[in-house]
Amino acid sequence: MQKGFELVDCKMVDSSGMPCPIQVFTNPDQEEKRYLIEELKVDEHTLNSALDPDEVSRLEFEPNHVALIFKMPKSYSGSEQLKFSVASTGAFLFKDRLVIVTSDGVALFEGKPFTKIQSLAELLLKLINRSTFHFRDHLKIVNMLTDEIEQKINTSMENRFLINLFTLEKSLVYFINAINANGVVMDRLKSNAARIGFTSEEMEFLDDIIVENNQCNKQAEIYSNILATLMDARASIVSNNLNILIKLLNIMTIAIMVPTFVVSAFSMNVGLPLQKDPSAFWIIMGLAILSVLVFMLFWRYKKWR
Repeated sequence: MQKGFELVDCKMVDSSGMPCPIQVFTNPDQEEKRYLIEELKVDEHTLNSALDPDEVSRLEFEPNHVALIFKMPKSYSGSEQLKFSVASTGAFLFKDRLVIVTSDGVALFEGKPFTKIQSLAELLLKLINRSTFHFRDHLKIVNMLTDEIEQKINTSMENRFLINLFTLEKSLVYFINAINANGVVMDRLKSNAARIGFTSEEMEFLDDIIVENNQCNKQAEIYSNILATLMDARASIVSNNLNILIKLLNIMTIAIMVPTFVVSAFSMNVGLPLQKDPSAFWIIMGLAILSVLVFMLFWRYKKWR
């Protein structure tokens, strides 16, 4: 699917004219890929890399454009069972246009930062900056989910909460790798600023983006380290809850067996004391209750808690 935009009064507006200064291809079909490769001279391997979620972020210089591949978090869906995914996005900066190739589930032009744009290069930097803030928003959600699951683990013995934590931990690993890879690309953008044609204002903006990305990376590492460190403790909580339940069941079983033994002893088909006493039933019940009390006192004396 293809969409076109243009800059009008420093704002992005839809454009139906061709060629558009800003072209966005979402999951391009074969015809659109042919247009990118044959008309715009986009390298086929680079184009396929832009749609590969496992591709490494990188910066390449082609004869007529700059090719950039960076990572963005995919929009979370509740059907993914707390799995946060990362997607690749390709940006191809020409002298007169910016071409963006992405896959489904990636939010591009959202929020206030895309209301004041002076140039296509600035739009590219704001797109990279948006990916950093998008990662940070996802990290906040991961942290909130971790706290919620932790509260449930304290009172639950189900494995699904531990599995959810493992899934979140795996997502954080992907996030850290993606943020680190984006940081490498940003450093290359800075070192090749003159070759790309960044202005002094755009260079200052790029420095701010690098700082934000480093902070986001440290935040992701902190969340990942905390989650990994506490995984064993949370698994121990589940095991301890199970042990408490088993101990309670054992107490109930023994408490039932003791009076059962007393009643069974007086139920044997042989001559027994009190069998002709009219109060034999109440005496036996009293002995059964007494046996339970003795058992409970013995349990507390031994401090089997």
